[in-house]
Amino acid sequence: MRSQISAQIEQLDAMKRALAQQEADYQSLRHAVGMDELDKQRAGSIAAGGPLASALPMPASEAVASNAPSPDPQSAQQPVGQAPKQDTRPPEVAPIFQQPGVLTPKGKFIIEPAYQYQYSSVDRVALVGYTVIPAILIGLIDARQVKDTTQIGWLTGRYGITNRLEVELRVPYVYAHQDTVSREIFTGAATDNAFGSSGHGLGDIEATARYQLNVGGPDKAFYVGWLRVKSRTGKDPFQVTTDCVQRCVENVIDTVDLSATGTGLPLQQPTGSGFWSIQPGVTWLYPSDPVVFFGNVSYLYNVARDNVSRKILLGGTEYLGKVKVGDVADVSVGMGLSLNEKASISIGYDQSFVGITKQNNKTVPGSVKTVLGTLLIGGSWRFSDKRTLNFTLGVGVTRDSPDATVTVRVPMMF
Repeated sequence: MRSQISAQIEQLDAMKRALAQQEADYQSLRHAVGMDELDKQRAGSIAAGGPLASALPMPASEAVASNAPSPDPQSAQQPVGQAPKQDTRPPEVAPIFQQPGVLTPKGKFIIEPAYQYQYSSVDRVALVGYTVIPAILIGLIDARQVKDTTQIGWLTGRYGITNRLEVELRVPYVYAHQDTVSREIFTGAATDNAFGSSGHGLGDIEATARYQLNVGGPDKAFYVGWLRVKSRTGKDPFQVTTDCVQRCVENVIDTVDLSATGTGLPLQQPTGSGFWSIQPGVTWLYPSDPVVFFGNVSYLYNVARDNVSRKILLGGTEYLGKVKVGDVADVSVGMGLSLNEKASISIGYDQSFVGITKQNNKTVPGSVKTVLGTLLIGGSWRFSDKRTLNFTLGVGVTRDSPDATVTVRVPMMF
């Protein structure tokens, strides 16, 4: 047993000597390739907050062999690269709302031709009279079916003043058509009558300024504040002729004069709202890999008009006085997902709260608050760094919202 123990001790000693030799060879190899000097430089660079990579010095053995002095480690610390700059721009997603989240880069100009098709159909039944019991009506029924088709083509120009500030100008051209199917009240008509009107021309030109409020990043939201001003360059509802002799049919109900006839509808469709509007808002984007959440909050203020009048068929001009249409509060939220380098999809929901309309500081009869809700689905295809195709489908989820809205946009950067 003693001889075996002695033999094992000798084997352990031999293994220790071999391990020590391997450690010495390893240190020699590290010194030969300059790893010791690199570790020192990295440690110093980390302590000083500088770059982590530097040029390797020539080993001392090679310097002696070549009769060249060994380079100074301090002078050999030359950075071979620099860290990538942090991206301060919001991530790009397929746009489904009117306000984009990604701003135009500084000095760049974007031209965006676009086309929008919108269709809505509304059924309206008005009871004119009184009821004896819930099942019996004494009076008349006014039933109408209104179908609206609107096509808008616009050209938008955006320019990046800085990487966080851009301005935009939008010029639309509008074609609108409306079909109304109804039976004239007070005439005893037993058949439906169809009344159609259309109009086309320049719409309301608008301008927008956007500014990125903060520097976001991964798991940190981006905020973009914006202010939009809409003009009334389009033909407004008060400039088109209304099919009434003295006053609209729905306003004759409370009078005993039943001589007024007509549909009470405009003979030509307007192309503008007829009011100046100011709309401040905030757009936010929150990147959370692999999706991006985004949304908008805004308030549209419609400026009141004084001395408003409208044209009436065979009746001259009707004075309306001061008119103030309802303001609009809008909230929208969505989610975007990038499928690959070229394709991305987005889904979202937009809801608007429209206020009542007032005439001479009094609520217009029949004017009530309205809620517009639209479900939006969009996609984006990137042809190149300077050209993208965006498609959006909107489906109305409330009765007052358009049934279907299709929008195609092609932004091009120069």
